[in-house]
Amino acid sequence: MSKSKLIVPEKKRISRRSALKLAGAGAASLFAGPGFVRYAQAQSSEPIRIGFQVHKTGIGAAYGKWYGQTTDAAVKLINEAGGITGRQVEIIAEDDATDPGRGAEVVEKFATQHKCDVAFGTLFSHVVMGSAPRAGELKLPYYVVSEGHHVASGKLNRYTFQPGITDVRSQVISMAPWIAKNLGKKVAMIFPDFAFGYDHRDYFSAAIKAQGGEVNALIPIPPTETTFSRYFAQIPADTEVIYHVMVGPAVLTFVKELGEFYGGNHPPLFGFIDSLEAVSLKSPGLEFLEGSYFWEAYPRYAGAKPTEFDTFYRGKVGVDQYGASVADANDVSTYSHMFGCWETLYIIKQAMEAAGYKGPDDRAKLIEATEAITTIPEGNEHPQGDKIFNGKIHQVFGHQNITQVKGGVGELVYRTTIEEGMYEPEADYTTMAL
Repeated sequence: MSKSKLIVPEKKRISRRSALKLAGAGAASLFAGPGFVRYAQAQSSEPIRIGFQVHKTGIGAAYGKWYGQTTDAAVKLINEAGGITGRQVEIIAEDDATDPGRGAEVVEKFATQHKCDVAFGTLFSHVVMGSAPRAGELKLPYYVVSEGHHVASGKLNRYTFQPGITDVRSQVISMAPWIAKNLGKKVAMIFPDFAFGYDHRDYFSAAIKAQGGEVNALIPIPPTETTFSRYFAQIPADTEVIYHVMVGPAVLTFVKELGEFYGGNHPPLFGFIDSLEAVSLKSPGLEFLEGSYFWEAYPRYAGAKPTEFDTFYRGKVGVDQYGASVADANDVSTYSHMFGCWETLYIIKQAMEAAGYKGPDDRAKLIEATEAITTIPEGNEHPQGDKIFNGKIHQVFGHQNITQVKGGVGELVYRTTIEEGMYEPEADYTTMAL
């Protein structure tokens, strides 16, 4: 759990030592009471408590590690700049084990035990689907960093948002025209057998059809699978493009076995970087990926001309130009996803300050302030790029990137406009009661 010291304006600054002296002079009963926390000042001086639902264990553990590092870096920067509405931010992290049942328990713990102002950070879509209903019941604002289409679909509730990372539907509809034009129109899809994979299956199938193409094979794989060759035998011989997206602890094995199955004679490969997050593209056995293509929300390789905002962000989260830890080049980040934590925390900050947020009684104002956000400019707070937020469906839209593996790094070959990934809203959360 990451905690930060309280900072108050200079004239009102009270040190921990001073607080203890006050307690000894007659406030000891405060320290003895069951509801006492270490902040003895007025309630308005207590920290903003953000419950961080993190996949420390389970199939999402590789993401959880880097989500945590990114969150700590963003909160450190926010606190150094004065916090949110003049109050420091305290992150309260709880492991959900990448499990939907545990996720709902964690959300309840944030609301009832830790007294968090909001919760955030959930990645895996089945965990979001298991947790969001409880957040709605508890009226706990819940900011996920997931990519699933579940938020934008209207299936959740008014308390659940995805303002810092785009969803799968947006990603695939912006990719499909490029794939059809440059790689082929007969596509075999390999995807994880749960909600996130179903979003790929459903929305890419429709998107490639709109380009005059077709999906000639749908191959779902359980995310806990450890061996994959038997699935590759299902790929039809007339396939023009293999579209792959895989998650879980065996992603490296998945990609290596794909290479072993085909050798150097395979159709063009278009993968989502999820298949290799936290894995070096230069890993032994991945040589066959040379020349293949990947979707990346935020390119791992900085390239020859990174933006000043990307350089700033990499420095703060401790990642080098290749997307690896500056402390250990073998420790590769989940660069294309973890930025969502950074950007979501700044959205929470923006919305709280717009709402004049003081505490849980202002949660309705916070919801409305988040829904009122529209354009999001690129900057240190949003280094991945500018975005457009749709308050009706609680979903952000942004740029997507296609990279090609050259010399073991992914070089950018195409960056979409925001408009290429936009679609008509299916719902309107703003009509729901608070």
